[in-house]
Amino acid sequence: MFATPLHKKPERARSSITRLTTLLTLSLGLFLAGCVGVVDPRKAAAVNPAPTSTGSPTSNAQDGVLPAPATTKAPKAVYSAPLSPITASTVNSRSVATLAAPSDIWDRIRRGFAMTDLNSDLVRDKEQWYASRPEYLQRMTDRSNRYLFHIVEEIERRGMPSELALLPFIESAFNPQAVSSARAAGMWQFMPATGESFDLKQNVFRDDRRDVLASTQAALDYLQQLHDRFGDWHLALAAYNWGQGNVNRAITRNQQAGLATDYNSLDMPAETRQYVPKLQAVKNIVAAPEAFNAQLPNIGNHPFFDTIAISQDIDVALVIRLAEINEADFRALNPSLKQPVVMAAGTPQILLPWDNANVFEQRLAEHKGPLASWTVWVVPSTLTASEAAKRVGMSESELRSVNNIPPRMQVRAGSSLLVSRSAQRNNDVSEYVADNARLSLQPEAVARRASVRVRSGDTLSGIARRHGMSTAQLAKLNNLSTRARLRSGQRLAVVASSNESAKVVVIRESQLAAKRSSSSRSSSSSSSKVKVKRTSASRSSKSSRTSKSQRSSAKTTPAKSSPAKKKKKRS
Repeated sequence: MFATPLHKKPERARSSITRLTTLLTLSLGLFLAGCVGVVDPRKAAAVNPAPTSTGSPTSNAQDGVLPAPATTKAPKAVYSAPLSPITASTVNSRSVATLAAPSDIWDRIRRGFAMTDLNSDLVRDKEQWYASRPEYLQRMTDRSNRYLFHIVEEIERRGMPSELALLPFIESAFNPQAVSSARAAGMWQFMPATGESFDLKQNVFRDDRRDVLASTQAALDYLQQLHDRFGDWHLALAAYNWGQGNVNRAITRNQQAGLATDYNSLDMPAETRQYVPKLQAVKNIVAAPEAFNAQLPNIGNHPFFDTIAISQDIDVALVIRLAEINEADFRALNPSLKQPVVMAAGTPQILLPWDNANVFEQRLAEHKGPLASWTVWVVPSTLTASEAAKRVGMSESELRSVNNIPPRMQVRAGSSLLVSRSAQRNNDVSEYVADNARLSLQPEAVARRASVRVRSGDTLSGIARRHGMSTAQLAKLNNLSTRARLRSGQRLAVVASSNESAKVVVIRESQLAAKRSSSSRSSSSSSSKVKVKRTSASRSSKSSRTSKSQRSSAKTTPAKSSPAKKKKKRS
């Protein structure tokens, strides 16, 4: 062994460093050029010989070693083309996507904005309108606290623009109990016919146009249908407000006139013309509230309510007690329910505040006793409220109050009344009644006493029939036997309803009108006769005067007169 001289060590270290630097430089160059390993097919064949027909690689018999099991490997890619240098490219995304969760619901809405912005004087005007009413803006946004998360979830699930989550601000100010002058109702303001076409039930017990889940689903379904039809969100919103038929006709008019067919180019009513600018104004305020000196309430990016399945009818009062909430909160989340009971067949789920939902389910599992104290009774025949109350064992005032029956109104046959449960009526409400319940009323028949004079040939049955009474009722009212004989001129007491009185008045009025008409016709005919007589009399008098003058002239004038005299006579 010979030791390396000391003066040789630095030189060797320098050469090692040089080689290492060269190697790193080459590696970095290959990496930056995007180079991949290039395999020479001849070297590959030498290293990995091709398999024989038996599937085993060729082996040297002299080695005396068994060949390894054959493994099938895909051949490595070989690139013969020259490598191209890496160049910079432009990213199409407007902003860098962040992996951080939205800080609140407003941030989440901003991230989903996808509609083309409008920029017009109308938008500026609506921005000023909202910004100058901070109390109104605060009231709207506070009210939206309960519903926004659910709406945004549904919109994102469908891949729709998040601007649509702000549409209830324009429609109802997020008030699910709002009703317009045109009878549109709910947070999304569905008209009755449009609601029915999207299976939103509307009856005496509930109005699904106000239901948070059902109306949101129907509204987004409708908006998606409109967008599929018109291919533009602004036109879809115009159709949502004005009606798709009206928008379609406006587009057709512009096409025939050779005009543009976008939202700003169509001839629309003022309400529809301002509809999308209102939404754009709210969008701009949500996008940058500080620019409008507006404050948005802190609404967390988490659910406000939970959905609870209902399998049996249950009183609203019991739900409130078990969930430890007040009635106002329950009605705000379940605005479609009008009655003091939840009918499971028509409303299979209710909404409760997120934390209270668990409390309700736990206490419901521990509850002993009946769940509902109300059911529905279908009226078999037309009854007064007092008669109906007696049949179901309730006071008249309670029956009127719970079913909104006005004074002096009867309940017609087939109507559905909410009544207290009893041994005879203790079943849950059926699905048909829950979905199709109706309340039909008519004015009560108010009875009044009157007297009539018996005419020759009258009988008790005949008089009773004329006044809408039975023979027994008439006889009892007059202390007579049903077989009693009547004498002409006798007076009998009768009872006539207000409806009967109205009929009598109508008949009498029509009779009087007929009499007046006939009298006017007779008077006109008599006056015409008088005129005819007078005319004929004047003719006769004239003819008599003429004959007299002719006779007198015949006496005084010759048979043939001169032409001058004849002319003077005609004049």
